[in-house]
Amino acid sequence: MGGRSEDQAGNRSGTVLALLGVVAFSLTFPATAWGLESFGPWSFVALRSVLAAVIAAGFLLAGRVPLPSRAHWAGLAVVAGGVVVGFPLLTTLALQTSTTSHAAVVVGLLPLTTAALSALRTGARPPRAFWAAAVAGALVVLVFTLAQSGGAPSAGDAYLFGALLVCAAGYTEGGRLARLMPGWQVIGWALVLCLPLALAGSALGLAAEPVHLTWHGAAGLVWAAAGSTFLGLYVWYRGMAAIGAPRASQLQLAQPLLTLVWSVALLGEHLSPATPLAAGAVLVCITVTQRVK
Repeated sequence: MGGRSEDQAGNRSGTVLALLGVVAFSLTFPATAWGLESFGPWSFVALRSVLAAVIAAGFLLAGRVPLPSRAHWAGLAVVAGGVVVGFPLLTTLALQTSTTSHAAVVVGLLPLTTAALSALRTGARPPRAFWAAAVAGALVVLVFTLAQSGGAPSAGDAYLFGALLVCAAGYTEGGRLARLMPGWQVIGWALVLCLPLALAGSALGLAAEPVHLTWHGAAGLVWAAAGSTFLGLYVWYRGMAAIGAPRASQLQLAQPLLTLVWSVALLGEHLSPATPLAAGAVLVCITVTQRVK
């Protein structure tokens, strides 16, 4: 009886941690939109990485975590390029012209893109229903972006689709490394690896781009760095370790819909009728892929 109650308590705490991670991720685009009120895109991304790396370094030092083995650094570089640099930079550039609700629908395809890339990377053979749902989800997003941009993809859409690919690559490699070391250490070392580049980028960005500091901009920068880039991933990986990746991925299906809520509540955006419909359709496609893998 005692063991069962302990398992139930562990499942509850794991679910709560994973849900906190999903909420943190869903606020990333609104926080970025706020940050762009004060900073240029290049300086915002660089400063975000610097702050997140400082936090990560503090956790690693406090835990006296040893350096990863030499064999892991190439994989960490892929995680850093995709999750720490590529995705934040490309989505920040996209949000200069795209709304957060539009970006949420496009990037809502991320779990599906990651699953497909992971299958190709590992040589797995998912059933045909998986690929049918993956293609259907991609078509929904493609039709949505074309309809929203007047029949041709915009520059913002190109950034978002690029962000999907690089982030999926980072997640795929991060998932592989998370089987060899705790997941929070994967993102922690990836952030530390990028710190010299982020410091240089901050100096160049702040010299080239004007800064108009507002409380919105400061709050957006702090949340994007602390909430989304490190702490969100920290609770997410801990929760995923407790309840397992399949159950955690089901919780992440709510992320695009939560971002739509934040875009209305925090940014005052007005959603077109097609936006929640497209988000719902993508949600259905991702759910199918999760159930047939």
